[in-house]
Amino acid sequence: MAIQEEVRRYWLPILLSAAGFLFQLFVLPKSFPPSHYDALRIQRFAPVERVVEAYGILSKEWLAETNDQSTADILKIRYAYELLTNPILKRDYDLFGLDHHKDVLDRVKDQYQKEHFLKVDLPLLKDSLVHSTDDAFNVLTYESFMSAIAEDYPMLILVYSKGSPRCAQFIEHWKQIATRLDGLANTAMVEVGDGKLAGYFAEQRFSQQPFFRNGIPALVAYPANCRNPSCYMRFPGELTVDSVVDWVASSIVGLPRILYYSKEALGPQFIGKTSHHKVKVIFFSITGERATPFLRQAAQEYSSYASFAFVLWKEDESQIWWNSLGVESAPALVFLKGPGAKPVVYHGTFSKSEFTEIMEEHKHQELRQLRSDTSLELGCDARGHSRARKDMAIWYCVVVAGRPGVELSKKRQILRKAQDQLLSAVDSSTTGNVEKTVEVASAATALKDDRLTFVWLDGELQKKICAFYLATDYNGACGPRGFEDDNDKPEVFIVRFQRNATYEALKADKKHNLMDTLQGQDTPDASQLVARYNGPDEILEINKWVSQIIKDGDAREIPYFTSKVPDLLPEETSKEWLSGTKSIRSAGKSIKERVKNNGFSLKDYLTDPRVGPALLLLACISWGTIWFKHSQATQKTKDEAPKDKTESRRRPRPKLSTSLFGQPTTDGVADPVPKDARQWDLEDSDSDQ
Repeated sequence: MAIQEEVRRYWLPILLSAAGFLFQLFVLPKSFPPSHYDALRIQRFAPVERVVEAYGILSKEWLAETNDQSTADILKIRYAYELLTNPILKRDYDLFGLDHHKDVLDRVKDQYQKEHFLKVDLPLLKDSLVHSTDDAFNVLTYESFMSAIAEDYPMLILVYSKGSPRCAQFIEHWKQIATRLDGLANTAMVEVGDGKLAGYFAEQRFSQQPFFRNGIPALVAYPANCRNPSCYMRFPGELTVDSVVDWVASSIVGLPRILYYSKEALGPQFIGKTSHHKVKVIFFSITGERATPFLRQAAQEYSSYASFAFVLWKEDESQIWWNSLGVESAPALVFLKGPGAKPVVYHGTFSKSEFTEIMEEHKHQELRQLRSDTSLELGCDARGHSRARKDMAIWYCVVVAGRPGVELSKKRQILRKAQDQLLSAVDSSTTGNVEKTVEVASAATALKDDRLTFVWLDGELQKKICAFYLATDYNGACGPRGFEDDNDKPEVFIVRFQRNATYEALKADKKHNLMDTLQGQDTPDASQLVARYNGPDEILEINKWVSQIIKDGDAREIPYFTSKVPDLLPEETSKEWLSGTKSIRSAGKSIKERVKNNGFSLKDYLTDPRVGPALLLLACISWGTIWFKHSQATQKTKDEAPKDKTESRRRPRPKLSTSLFGQPTTDGVADPVPKDARQWDLEDSDSDQ
């Protein structure tokens, strides 16, 4: 029983001691297997001459009659000899512990394990060098490396070796990666022979030995805002063209991803949820591969104008895409430029320059939205000017306002067709067909001269300016929908803008007066006059009404006046892809970054020779602590035992209580009366009275 109690008391130091001894005897030796120098029985980093000499001595032992070495042991010696006599392979092994042909040794051992060593086909290693160190690969030196990272441009670096067969196989993939990243990130190569430069990208064990965790080739990348040589990220995945390019585009550059949608999800998840003012750009792919970097770069640059999606082309769905979007085959590119607008379809593949030209042509919807960031550009802001030129005195803006929904989409479609009719009228007038353009001549001329703009307004978001122009409460077209409010009625109106040169000159003279400047800083530079359309939803009738308004507005003298107009509220400004962009820190400075980017693993502790002694030290400390606490408790028990016996022999002190007259009494226990005690009578006592 006493032994069991001792074991229970000292279980922690026993466990730590056992773990320490097991680590030192079994785990640590496996983490440090014999090196190739040990196979030749020479000192580590010995020169080639010493390697040749040691191999000659050992090879003589093979031919001796008393030779008892197995074929596997002889193959290890032969492999070590060939590796350490090759200058490139020896350099890589000494600097970073790289053994490029380890699979060759394993294969030969399995092949000749039952054969005599004289039957082995020698040499074991074949040269596998990368004979490509010209400028095409942009091989960096230490000096060119420091100047390269100083550029404000991302850079991807391949660490390779001339003696690695894996590097020789990866070169073709590296060319494809460099081609895809052209214009997005620079690419360069570093040979491990440049020990000072390659040492920046190697990790270090607890023994301070640099190494590459996944061997080479290895990839590291510098972000655009990085200037320190240690500020880089290591590629953690499998070395494929698609994964490397996606890693650079997402983690280094921070480009948005373009998602794939099925035919069921394309409408509700993409078209229905993306912003109403954006053009919908849909790519049809046969292979299902990720978007190329230049497409993702375009998605970032045109994020204010368009939303992007991918669809995997399937032959059994081809009829659906033909009927809905007019797509015959893939690859294809489709632009949806607003409700009711005919899809714009391009078939085939496109280069970066060709795609940029197409995006510039179709980045706007056919009927653009009046927004805080487009009002000046569209000429629908009193603080600005017309689309024509700054000296234009009068211009117009036709607006359809309403809550986003089916009714507004119908109205937008009607107004877009009205705009198209005016454009056709302009073409007809140039070809000599004047009869069709007489009724809408004023509007067609104004549109041609950039004095007329057609836009739509989100009345739910821009409720204040919508209510200001329509002079109405928040209902029908403006303001949020109420509970069970289905009264969506978009409104069409036209705003006439007029500039007054005299007023502007007077305002310029008053700039020296601070009070006048403060009072007039929010006053629009152009007066505004609004007319509301109450006619039928017919394209020709709308254009006639617009044409008549323009004709009267240009001919009549209307008094100049200004008023405070509510500002357009800013729309969404967040960039979704920024949440996935990583913050780059100096490699190795943060434990979190080491775990996440450098592949830091608990297995690294198995190579630390300090773990075993540390466990034994903890065992000693815990054993001493437990023994000290136990001995203190035992001594205290011994000291308190006689004291308790002495106190038990003492008479307990009576418990006193207060009587009615304030005198202390005892509870049923009286003090003994001495034998010689007497009672004295006092003369002046109360008893005599």
